[in-house]
Amino acid sequence: MTSGSPLDPSPAPIHVIGGGLAGSEAAWQIASAGVPVVLHEMRPQRMTEAHKTEGYAELVCSNSFRSDDSDMNAVGLIHHEMRQLGSLVMRAADKHQVPAGSALAVDRDAFSHEISAQLAAHPLITLARGEIAGLPPADWDSVIIATGPLTSPALAEAVRSLTGEGELAFFDAIAPIVHRESINMDIAWFQSRYDKAGPGGTGADYINCPMGKDQYEAFIAALLAGEKTEFREWEKDTPYFDGCLPIEVMAERGPETLRFGPMKPVGLTNPNNPTVKCHAVVQLRQDNKLGTLYNIVGFQTKLKYGAQADILRMIPGLENAEFARLGGIHRNTYLNSPRHLDPALRLKAMPRLRFAGQITGCEGYVESAAIGLVAGLFASAERLGREIAPPPAETALGALLNHITGGHIETIDGGPKSYQPMNVNFGLFPTFDVAPRDEAGKRLKGKDKAAAKKRMITARAKAAMTEWIAAHSLGPAGE
Repeated sequence: MTSGSPLDPSPAPIHVIGGGLAGSEAAWQIASAGVPVVLHEMRPQRMTEAHKTEGYAELVCSNSFRSDDSDMNAVGLIHHEMRQLGSLVMRAADKHQVPAGSALAVDRDAFSHEISAQLAAHPLITLARGEIAGLPPADWDSVIIATGPLTSPALAEAVRSLTGEGELAFFDAIAPIVHRESINMDIAWFQSRYDKAGPGGTGADYINCPMGKDQYEAFIAALLAGEKTEFREWEKDTPYFDGCLPIEVMAERGPETLRFGPMKPVGLTNPNNPTVKCHAVVQLRQDNKLGTLYNIVGFQTKLKYGAQADILRMIPGLENAEFARLGGIHRNTYLNSPRHLDPALRLKAMPRLRFAGQITGCEGYVESAAIGLVAGLFASAERLGREIAPPPAETALGALLNHITGGHIETIDGGPKSYQPMNVNFGLFPTFDVAPRDEAGKRLKGKDKAAAKKRMITARAKAAMTEWIAAHSLGPAGE
């Protein structure tokens, strides 16, 4: 199979393996550039431990895309950049958002249906069902592997053999979902932390369940004693990703860990008992547009189902909770990308293969889709014989790409000694030498300094992204 030229009306297709967020976004970007693409998805012929449907871009863990604040948050900034580049994922998220305070959360079923319909309707996208068991055929000269955290064993082993890595995996966990009508609102109440409103929200978008000190301590004791899922022998040394720890693992790290994590009681006032300060608070976030399902925020767990339901019903307000889905655990797969991928996400050992999404070691729905978007831009430009530079390091996309393909200090044989999955955050961006000052020229300190630095980073990023898009004639539908 040969590549097409800029004047070739029928360039050869690019193959994308994996119909999750990264693969769906990559396919969309390729087709939007005028290049045919075949999107391969093994479901429903072969299901995974976490997926429940055959839909494209199914959300299996949370329905939140996290903060949408592009001035003060790195995740909100990457939302902004993806929208500028015509992201299908962001378009579907905006269309099917549900209230979630300052976060962008979506109706997960409507979101997946939207993306599935858009992919099916595009004339340059061919949808192919069935597993790619092993390396893609040799005549597929441009392939994006976006199989995500649940890559099939045959493909994972084939990739592992190319890299020479001993392990490509870690564990991730899923939070429970509760039926809204089963929550006791005589105890629980609606409020966003610090009453902060977000896209589609009112400032009272979370259901909050309060805990006193004795209740909290009893809950922690139950978590520690509860029966957990046992790992198979070959899984036992697989590490967790710190950004998605099960609640019982957090509890094992110390009795106060959850009170300073997902159960922190700050920024909330219980109107049902305003004179008593909460010792801890469990928050639930709307999970579908109807408002009938709520996700227990940060409560990923590997507790067995029987113990899990009993322990969760210890939470005040959830004593009669009915669960649409209990929590679970699955094994994720990712590459030591800084060692094995080049700056354009190509596998050094076999450059016809690109990688995108969580398999590259980015973490989170948004980040996975973002790397899929970039991989799609790289692949389509290469197919059309065009040059495209990586996004500037000052942008959110560029900062995340740099984390994946380099940017590590400790190295051995050209790669980091220990590469861990990462969410996009301001720590990945280049620093400023200039200290922020107020209008009178006085140096800012504390929270004011931190906020000013964030605004400086995002303003610089927006300018750099706008310039990069213009230089490469990118944007929605090639604008």
